[in-house]
Amino acid sequence: MSSRQVTDTTVGIVGSGPAGLMLAHLLHRAGVDTVAIDIRTREEIETTHRAGILEHDSVRLLVDSGVSDRVLREGHRHEGIDLRFGGVSHRIDFDELVGASVWLYPQTDVFIDLADARDRDGGDVRFGVADTAVSLAESRPAVHFTDAEGTPCTVSCDLVVGADGSGSTTRQLVEERQQDFREYPFAWFGILCAAPPSAPELVYTRSERGFALISQRTDEIQRMYFQCDPGEDADSWPDHRIWNELQLRVAGEDGFVLQEGRVLERTVLPFRSFVCTPMRQGPLLLAGDAAHTVPPTGAKGLNLALADVRVLAEEIQSHLAGDERALDRFPDRALARVWKAQHFSYWMTTMLHRQPESSDFDERRQRGELEALVSSQHGAAYLAEAYTGWPGE
Repeated sequence: MSSRQVTDTTVGIVGSGPAGLMLAHLLHRAGVDTVAIDIRTREEIETTHRAGILEHDSVRLLVDSGVSDRVLREGHRHEGIDLRFGGVSHRIDFDELVGASVWLYPQTDVFIDLADARDRDGGDVRFGVADTAVSLAESRPAVHFTDAEGTPCTVSCDLVVGADGSGSTTRQLVEERQQDFREYPFAWFGILCAAPPSAPELVYTRSERGFALISQRTDEIQRMYFQCDPGEDADSWPDHRIWNELQLRVAGEDGFVLQEGRVLERTVLPFRSFVCTPMRQGPLLLAGDAAHTVPPTGAKGLNLALADVRVLAEEIQSHLAGDERALDRFPDRALARVWKAQHFSYWMTTMLHRQPESSDFDERRQRGELEALVSSQHGAAYLAEAYTGWPGE
């Protein structure tokens, strides 16, 4: 049996997705040692295709912190979105309304940039581990695991950060946690397809058949979604049926038609809003999806995770400098943004999706809400401000 390998560090990070790696990067820049682990291999994370809309502050964080400027070179700046209903598109011009924009840049690329930056800077990141267990009962917190080569390992640290996603095991260590959530009665049927873009920016569609989102990925590959039942079997939908449904969702008097192509990937994504409080148990702190999830309608998930770790890095530095209240400030600072994002994501979701068994009143009320939004500069400005991201607290 291999002898246990023990590593001493300041912060042990469970989860090496974008949240965990960004935290490790920010702490490295401040001279704080970290070890980050993940049960997935790097290849597994890199090949899990996920869409990504980055707020302007998320882009600034990647660039200004020295991760990479690739988002500026290869990402696509979007200055607005289209809200489409009644068969007509209505542009929400972010740049004109609030002087900000977002960037289309897949989460996979954010991860690659961060992983490359940790390699470049000599960071200690261990992918493909197994048997992870966190102990808070020892004289110092410890993270136990078996590494990819089968060696038993222990990371002894001052603080542990749980950044291990929505299926978090570290969250279970928060003893008196409150878990607030809302399950939605619908899901998204998502596809990745080989086709040219159908529109230059995202198109959020509300139709009598339900919601659809027309997104982009590259000049040759696109992302699209439509509202479906949570129990839908993605494999039962051939390409022609998928395209027929999407075309019906976006059809209108302006003649808007989607560019079609071979469907490369199809999946059903369930909807859930979730917040765990508190986001701290002694030396354990939670960040990103380990603490909260939002429906994808508002494009907030990755941005919230990056905002969490930006604040957390600041408070960890203050804590290590002797500020006894720093770690207590982190949950309050993070949750202030989380609940604003929960509201925005819920609002976008309920405004654009068809509810099961909705009445004529419900349908007309939703239409009235959308009409009020696009005809009001103040209403459109709220959507633009929330979508592009509130200033960092």
